[in-house]
Amino acid sequence: MKTDLFLGCAVKKYIGVGVGIASLITENLLSHPFVVLRRQCQIQNNSTRYHLFPVTLLPVIVHLHRRQGVTTLWKGLGSVLMVRGMTLAVEDLITKFTPWPKDISWHSSLKSFGQHILLKCTTLAIITPFYSASLVETVQSDIASEKPGIFDVFKDGVCRLVNWGSSQKGRMLPVWALVVPTVFHGLLKYLFSLVVRGGALPRDLMDQTSSQEIELTATLVGLFSADMAFFPLETILHRLHLQGTRTITDNLDSGYEVTPILTSYEGVWDCYYTTLSQEGVAGLYKGFGALVLQFAAHVAVIKITRLVLTEVSALVQSKPSLPSPPMMTPTTSAPPPHLSQKTYLPY
Repeated sequence: MKTDLFLGCAVKKYIGVGVGIASLITENLLSHPFVVLRRQCQIQNNSTRYHLFPVTLLPVIVHLHRRQGVTTLWKGLGSVLMVRGMTLAVEDLITKFTPWPKDISWHSSLKSFGQHILLKCTTLAIITPFYSASLVETVQSDIASEKPGIFDVFKDGVCRLVNWGSSQKGRMLPVWALVVPTVFHGLLKYLFSLVVRGGALPRDLMDQTSSQEIELTATLVGLFSADMAFFPLETILHRLHLQGTRTITDNLDSGYEVTPILTSYEGVWDCYYTTLSQEGVAGLYKGFGALVLQFAAHVAVIKITRLVLTEVSALVQSKPSLPSPPMMTPTTSAPPPHLSQKTYLPY
């Protein structure tokens, strides 16, 4: 009985690990097409279709695939992964030379929390020019732009970093004008998801397998809650990053044409008020349907992975074991004299 219970707990643990790996892969790889769609919708200030609901994006996706191929929504994946890896590397490097903690808990002191926030802000500030370069690669059209090289994100990021105080192009905002909104947006999303995740985790849960499942759900809910809460700020931020880059993106009104990004915002507030006056409040939520699709796909992958792993583990556990051979029982009659000195094993 104890052995069966131990095996059941072990199987649940491995299922939880498998689901966690699937969620991580989905977050960093499989969700990229929806990120591309969302960003392309956000930066198109002259579009007539806002794509607030997922159903309006489906025909556009079909048209894009017919015209540009299946890989059209996977553009910029390499640069996105490089920027994420660079973010982790910068954080790790800073923590090696400073006392700033990389991780905190609810029991951390106020000083440790402040140092942790300072670490996040510094990292976001350093990554800002490279984030701009990566954003361009994810939204530019494949049929109207040259495909970027593997390390172009570093080259373009360094160019923007060198021109810190002034832009090398007419309407492009300097990096210092983008650092504050980028850090503010990233920090708000991080703190919001941290609070949502912490509020969803019970403090007195002792079961490790249940805790693992709840933590995964809490992380997913916190991630998408933060994306939904700060979606308007992300729209403004992406428009500021793209301004002056001469980017030509796919026209998501139809999916057949391309359109240039031509804006002349002076800053965050100018972008905000201009968007409200020209596009209305819904203009800040362009591409929200892509975020809904991303969340639905993420949940579907988790559900399918859990179902498959559960069925596989059930099949493995239900394999019939080999029947043990019958044991010889002693008889009351004495054995024959010629067999009395031999021992017969049950196999």
